[in-house]
Amino acid sequence: MNLREEAAADVNVVRQLLLASFPGTGEADLVEKLRAAGDAVISLVAIDGGVLTGHVMFSRMAAPFPALGLAPVAVLSDWRRRGIAAALIQEGIKRAKNEGYAGIFVLGDPGYYQRFGFSIHHADGFDSPYAGPHFMALPLQGNQLPSQSGRVDYAPAFSALE
Repeated sequence: MNLREEAAADVNVVRQLLLASFPGTGEADLVEKLRAAGDAVISLVAIDGGVLTGHVMFSRMAAPFPALGLAPVAVLSDWRRRGIAAALIQEGIKRAKNEGYAGIFVLGDPGYYQRFGFSIHHADGFDSPYAGPHFMALPLQGNQLPSQSGRVDYAPAFSALE
C-alpha cells in the first residue's frame, strides 16, 4: 500500500469512493466544497495494487490555536479491515504535527479514535455545535492543547452536512 497526497487526477475517483462509502452525497459534496474554499489542508489517498482504496481529509478549523478537523475518512468496502484508514489517519496526524498545527478535532466513535490519541477529555472545554460524547481532540505539540477552552468551528462547508 502506498500513501500519498491527493492529486488533481484523483478528484473524480475520490468522489466515487466517497459515494460508495456513505449513504447519500453529503461527504462527497463536503470534500468538493472544502477543496473549492481552500479549507482542505491535508488530503491523502491510499493506493493498493493500482487501486485508489482510501481517502482522508484534514481541513482548517476556527479555534484559539492552529487546528484541523479530521473528516471524512473512507475506504472501499473490499479493502476494509486491512489498516488502510488507520494508516491514512496516522500519516495525516504526522503531517499536521510537522506543519505546526497544535491540535486536531474529530467527531466519531471514541472506541476507534482513541487508538490515535484522540480524547473526549481534550475537547470537553470547547464550545462547538458538535460538543458531546463523540467530539474529541488530539494535542499535537505536547500532552495538552495550548488552550483548554474557547469556540471551535469546522470549516463553513460542514454546515451543509445533515
